[in-house]
This record gives sequence, C-alpha cells and structure tokens, in this order.
Amino acid sequence: MRSRQGFWLGFLAYACWGFFPLYWPLLRPAGPVEILAHRIVWSLLVVLVLITVTRRWSKLRETRTRLGYISAGAITIGLNWGMYIYGVNSNQVVETALGYFINPLVTIALGVLFVGERLRPAQWLGLGIALAAVVELTFDYGRLPWIALTLAFSFGTYGLMKKKADVGSSEGLAVETLLLTPFALAYLVFDHAQGNGTFGHAGWLNAVLLIGTGVITAIPLLLFGAAATKVSMTTMGLLQYFVPTIQFVIGLVVFHEQMTTARWVGFGLVWLALVVITTESLVHRHREAAAAKPLERQAELV
Repeated sequence: MRSRQGFWLGFLAYACWGFFPLYWPLLRPAGPVEILAHRIVWSLLVVLVLITVTRRWSKLRETRTRLGYISAGAITIGLNWGMYIYGVNSNQVVETALGYFINPLVTIALGVLFVGERLRPAQWLGLGIALAAVVELTFDYGRLPWIALTLAFSFGTYGLMKKKADVGSSEGLAVETLLLTPFALAYLVFDHAQGNGTFGHAGWLNAVLLIGTGVITAIPLLLFGAAATKVSMTTMGLLQYFVPTIQFVIGLVVFHEQMTTARWVGFGLVWLALVVITTESLVHRHREAAAAKPLERQAELV
C-alpha cells in the first residue's frame, strides 16, 4: 500500500512538472533570475501557510538533525529551477526535455551507487536503450547539451538528498526555501533599486502570475517529497520519463521547435525503452503478488 501510494504521488508530481513550459513564458517581461527569486520567496510563503494549517510546526523543528542533507537539496533545487526557467524562456524546451530524459539515468545510478539498490536484467536493457537515445540526441545537437546535463544532475542529486533526509515533504520544502530566501530577497531588492524589476510595474496580471509561481512550485514538490520516502530510487527514476515526454510534445506542438530525423530516432528509442521497462515492471509485480499469496494463506492458518 505504501509503495502504491508513493507511485501515484510521484506520477502526479511529474505530470505537473511536464506542463510547466506553458507557464514560464507568461511571466515575461520578467527575466529568468527575477522569476527564480520570486519562485523561491512565494514558495516559502505557500508552504509556511500549509504547515500552519496542518499544525506541523513541531515536525519542522525536527528537521534540524537533517540540515546537512536539506541544505544540499536547497542548493541543487535552486540550480535546477533557475536552469529550467532559462531553458524554457530561451525557446529550448526540447533540450530541457532531453535533460529530463537523462535525469532518470542519473537518479538510478545514484540509487545503485549510494543506496545499494540493484537492477534486474530487463531494467538494465531498458536503461541501455535509453542511454543510446540520449547519446544519439546529444550528437544531433552538435554540442555539449549543458542545459540538459545541468537539469539532469541537479535534480538527480536533489532526489537523493530528499531520500537521505527522509523528512516530511512540506517541512523539507520549507527549510529549503527558507535557506534560499535571503539570497532571493537581496536580489529582488537590488533589482528593483536599479529600476529593472517588473513586479508591480508590468500590470496586475504579471504580479499575480509571479505570486502564482509559489503555488505551482509547491504542489508538485510536495507530491515528490512525499513519494521519495515511499518508493525506491529506481521507481522514481522510471517515473521521471513522464516529464520529458510531455515537454517534448509541448515543444513540438506549442512552441514549434525543429525536429530533425535524428531527433525522431532518438525519441523513438526513448519510447522503446519505456515500453521495455514498463512491461518488465508489470510482469515483476504480478510475479511478486503471485508469490505472496501462498505466504499469506500460511500466515492465516497459523
């Protein structure tokens, strides 16, 4: 039951992230750094309201023993947010999708290296196909995809830190944004003092949408934080393929980004990998359920 709940929480989190490219362009003329700063500040306020409503302040104090992991998570998620906003608002949605196709490979590798998780042969096959797709897409770009790589490694590390910290999703996010907020506020004050800030100067809708960054940031991160403590790093890594698939479709249909033949081949390999991994997971779960039934019957007899 705990594993199944974690799966659906993770699925909802990644579905939300998949549709993010539709939101960030609405914040123009605000630049990527200003958007990031607002995102941090408003996310903190949203999560503090949530903690107050749910009366979890005592749980927040317990995070002090995990401050090292949470601090590392704050740095990596801040880097991830900033790079993602830059990628989308510079019309490179397909490359951000590439980053999130690489990300599951990083997440699974971290699970094997630092958590001691093991992969089954069919999972290795699926990941091998996905890795081939990533390499093929990288060559098609003709350059090092630094946006994609930054997104992949920053979020993979963030997931590992959430796993290690093992604190409540709202409490963890509160501390993460609290650590980043002084820097965000300092930038916003400086930016407005220089006459470059857009908040309050680009219309009421722009201001509302900037405030909304806190809501749309908090919801999927809270879902992700809750899922990360309930399922394995491998499962979280596999779920992450939903994000780049949705982003790929948005980049193609909404933003009309160019797709070469080589890119179609690359994404085709990724989808093949998804079929292999999903089929293997379903078969493995069915076998586990079948093996567990005789044991349950024996326990009932005892």
